[in-house]
Amino acid sequence: MNHYKPTDKLAKLIHTNHFLLPVINRFGFRLGFKDKTVEQVCQEQNIDLNFFLTIVNTYTDEDYFPQNELVSFSPVLLIDYLIKTHEYYRNYLFPEVERRLERLLSSCQGTCDDLQLIKSFYNKYKEELLKHLEEEEQNVFPYVLALLKAYENKQALPKKYANYSMKSTEPEHTNVDQKIYDLKNIVIKYLEPTYDDNDCNEFLFAIFQFEKDLLDHARIEDKILLIQVLEIENAIQHG
Repeated sequence: MNHYKPTDKLAKLIHTNHFLLPVINRFGFRLGFKDKTVEQVCQEQNIDLNFFLTIVNTYTDEDYFPQNELVSFSPVLLIDYLIKTHEYYRNYLFPEVERRLERLLSSCQGTCDDLQLIKSFYNKYKEELLKHLEEEEQNVFPYVLALLKAYENKQALPKKYANYSMKSTEPEHTNVDQKIYDLKNIVIKYLEPTYDDNDCNEFLFAIFQFEKDLLDHARIEDKILLIQVLEIENAIQHG
């Protein structure tokens, strides 16, 4: 698969993968960039070029692993990007999924027990995902920043992080990813045909979009942030 390069027009990225639109927005890029290249727009917005290309290529290609670029940007940039992604989930994706779910519920003819079960499943999933995001923001990301500070200043880690490791965060991703797949699967396989087809499709489209973004989000954490942090942990332990 061909990966995006500094000389590619930024418009090309949207034409080839429109799912990159919210990703580009997280960098502060807005539509109307004319025929400017990725490098030109990154320079104008003061965005690290290698970091931007790493994110969009990782997001586009599941097998992309930016080994050479891993050391070229700070984990601080990645954490800032991940926090903006969390805000996108809270401020847009959750409300959008819920708007479409309520519209689907209002189109139902009959008892609609199956749709009520789907709503209940979704609410439990949302609660679990929000806890996961909060865990990252309150514990994982502060740990990474503290680790980076200790490494750069050749200091000891704060005592509360003495037994902490990034490895402990991996199983949570699998669990969260599986739950949204289960939600999608329930709608596809077991929904009673008492609903409006278009409303149901719109709801399912939103779930597919959410699932894709979550999987890409987890892959960015696992393939980039995790590797960076494990290297720093190893350097501190053997430094």
